[in-house]
Amino acid sequence: MSEFSQTPQSRADTDEPIVLIVDDDASMRKALTNLFESVGLKVKAVGSAAEVLQANPPEVPSCLVLDIRLPGSSGLDLQSELAEANIHTPIIFITGYGDIPMTVQAMKSGAVDFLTKPVREQDLLDAVRAAIERDRKRRDLEKKVSDLRSRLESLTPRERDVLALVASGLLNKQVAGELGLAEITVKIYRGQVMRKMGAKSLAELIRISEALGISRPKGNVQT
Repeated sequence: MSEFSQTPQSRADTDEPIVLIVDDDASMRKALTNLFESVGLKVKAVGSAAEVLQANPPEVPSCLVLDIRLPGSSGLDLQSELAEANIHTPIIFITGYGDIPMTVQAMKSGAVDFLTKPVREQDLLDAVRAAIERDRKRRDLEKKVSDLRSRLESLTPRERDVLALVASGLLNKQVAGELGLAEITVKIYRGQVMRKMGAKSLAELIRISEALGISRPKGNVQT
């Protein structure tokens, strides 16, 4: 099992963030591990990109502190491969050989920061904290969207039609006309939709619809 993997027990016991260090220099891995552990952060350290790709991504907020020059795949190659695998762990690059094109490529591909050795400890700690907070927010948002999708699946097809039309800005009377229903029936459907989706107001329902990418039904939706 890779160093990056976590047992089910460890996942259940803690949501502490983890800093993942990838550097082929053992002395650098040790120095970085000591730095992060000194401020209470959990650390996993490996020496190659392959060890990252073979592991399961952490299930807690995390970030990668990644040397841009590695044996085999480079740090930039790893960044690209993680993106292709739909793994969005924030990356902080550190290097002794950085140049402007390298920095631009890394940042355009979503890196949090690009630091040149010797790295100031406080700069690195600040970058790691920012990266972990970014990952925490991403995970929270993904969980909320997942919960909303589960609620959406509980709607009937007609309720979904009403949701889409109401969220597009139509009044109950207009929704009734679109669907060939009585206005009172639309009001009942709308109330059911609000309850099932956990929306306390129309504004909240619209925000939920936007988060889920719900659009107005196309064509004739009348039955």
